[in-house]
Amino acid sequence: MNIKVYVEVTTVFTSDGRMIPKSVRWEDGKEYIIDKVKDCRRVASLKAGGVGDRYTCMIQGFEKHLYYEGNNMWFMERAVVQS
Repeated sequence: MNIKVYVEVTTVFTSDGRMIPKSVRWEDGKEYIIDKVKDCRRVASLKAGGVGDRYTCMIQGFEKHLYYEGNNMWFMERAVVQS
């Protein structure tokens, strides 16, 4: 099971109005640069719940999903570790 982790995201806007995320600040305060946005589409987060624009991003060589819910709210999924 995964949970939503709301994150701070730095974005830029293109001249045609597209929003491009450039970096993510994780819950521990560490900032990660987004090397590339591979895709953006409207989807549901099946693992953590909710609907939004899913950005498929490359961060430090790993493919990660970043979701925009609207109202400047961004989240990523974090796996719950069960002991």
